[in-house]
Amino acid sequence: MLTLYCAPGSSSMAPHIALHEIGVPFDLRPLSFARRQNREPDYLAVNPEGKVPTLVIDGRPLTEVAAILFYLARRHPRAGLLPVGDLEAEARAVSWMSFLAATVHPARRQGLAQARIAYGLADRRLGDADWAIGPYSIADIHLFRLFWRFRNSLQPAAGEFPNLSRHHDRMLARNAVRKTLEVEAAIGYELPA
Repeated sequence: MLTLYCAPGSSSMAPHIALHEIGVPFDLRPLSFARRQNREPDYLAVNPEGKVPTLVIDGRPLTEVAAILFYLARRHPRAGLLPVGDLEAEARAVSWMSFLAATVHPARRQGLAQARIAYGLADRRLGDADWAIGPYSIADIHLFRLFWRFRNSLQPAAGEFPNLSRHHDRMLARNAVRKTLEVEAAIGYELPA
């Protein structure tokens, strides 16, 4: 059994989308940052860092977005979220995931100017491709969640990131993304600062 601890709108949105993409049953456990549920002893016993996401796999916790997305894609290859049998394509997915985690995600905390630089790099890296590595993958899910948050909170000018905006719109057309956004909106967004 899979259990996803999440905080709607946070980084846990990416594994939430992936779970809808692969179509397996899972238990969703939303946490409220405002009520500090991520600091309660029961949750700290699952994830001592008190962060989300945490995916519990048959009682064993797995943390960090990239690791959870990689696990889900490899565990459920029929979903097509990671190339099978193509080492270079798999490495490109890992490259995107590393770039997103190490460069794009932390840039927002460094201020608007640094965030614009990081998203500009992501926009150029994506180019006119439909998907990050060619076929749709976990890299697209991670990229979408980060740009969705940036776009909604910092409101870049129209046309500032044309490739990311097209990618964002393609992602919004996916059933798994729409379902995740609906579920998380119904729970309510309480994003951390």
